[in-house]
Amino acid sequence: MIDLSILQENPNNPTFYTLLFAVLFAFFLSSIVAITYDLTTKTTYRRAHFLQSLSLISMVAAMVMQAIGDSIGRGLGMLGALAIIRFRTNLNDPRNMTFMFSSLAIGISCGVLGFTIALTGTLVFCLAAFVLKYSPLSGSNELIGVLRLQYPITHDLRKEIENNIRRYCKDFDLKEMRFLPQKTNELMSDVGDLISVNVIRDELYELNYLIRMKKETGIADFSTSMRDIEGMHDIRLKFEKEPKSL
Repeated sequence: MIDLSILQENPNNPTFYTLLFAVLFAFFLSSIVAITYDLTTKTTYRRAHFLQSLSLISMVAAMVMQAIGDSIGRGLGMLGALAIIRFRTNLNDPRNMTFMFSSLAIGISCGVLGFTIALTGTLVFCLAAFVLKYSPLSGSNELIGVLRLQYPITHDLRKEIENNIRRYCKDFDLKEMRFLPQKTNELMSDVGDLISVNVIRDELYELNYLIRMKKETGIADFSTSMRDIEGMHDIRLKFEKEPKSL
């Protein structure tokens, strides 16, 4: 039989076995969080060091909480010690930050011997992560990209362009609008006299849109519909899964 009497230990005076159980239990629960992150994350590229950090940081948090205990002096000293450390790792994805905080919360709960809180919170958190994965909030299979196009300034095509974008895109936003001056090629004589001026390109407007495609529409159909607009020039589409500009 497994002796669970360590769960009733006094947090102010824990034994060696209580501390050992707290650290190991924190590692076990945070490993479940790391596995959940791996199974519910859409990105193909996952950093192995981040997954390891999810499992290990809870142990550090548990040890810190045990070291501080109820001592105000130790808490202030710990703050001073941690202020020396400069954390330069950037978590650009808020979801990654959420998982990191959940692992820290597990370590804190185990550090104060709140095993029931740690276990309950871990199970509910992981269940919620799986529910969100299969919910409409997951945003899976959405293509987000940039549409760049040009048209002569003599044609007022912006309204027609945006009406066509609405047919194929869920959301769109005009990021940039540029004026491209006329481009010419001057033919000079041997003595430096101007012979003729050839117009290579007329004055153009260049528009850059950030777009989110509808799930039921295709890229080829969207591209074809844009090219069918009379007067269009140089239509380019670039799609990414999760661009940083969003």
